Amino acid sequence: MVATYSLEQPVMFQHCDPAQIVFYPRYFEMVNATIETWFDRVADYSYLTMFNQAHSGVPTAAIEARFHNPSRLGDILLWTLQVTKLGKSSISFAIEAHCGAEKRMSASTTLVHIDGAKGKSAPWPDLARVNISNFMEKE
Repeated sequence: MVATYSLEQPVMFQHCDPAQIVFYPRYFEMVNATIETWFDRVADYSYLTMFNQAHSGVPTAAIEARFHNPSRLGDILLWTLQVTKLGKSSISFAIEAHCGAEKRMSASTTLVHIDGAKGKSAPWPDLARVNISNFMEKE
């Protein structure tokens, strides 16, 4: 079994088009919020730490998405995140959003840890790597 992180996010007015359905680019914002929260709560390597102390970042190198069913204003989406690969300076995730039993959106994405000053890939800090590896080993 693969370790899974879960986060509930409500569909808010800011996510919707005039028909009160999630406008597809807003899903990418929710994916990013799930990843950012995971880095803070699981990897113990928050974006605040990355940007302000480590002077690094994690830009998206690749993303692929599928939109299975529409989400509407007021829905509560349960986002799940699994780490599918941890590289020297990259990380790949499988992410899904469900409302009840219905799958709404799924994505696979790869982020690259970079040295902010050089704008080039950089190895994960030791503590972050340990925390990510420990998460991946959980069942």
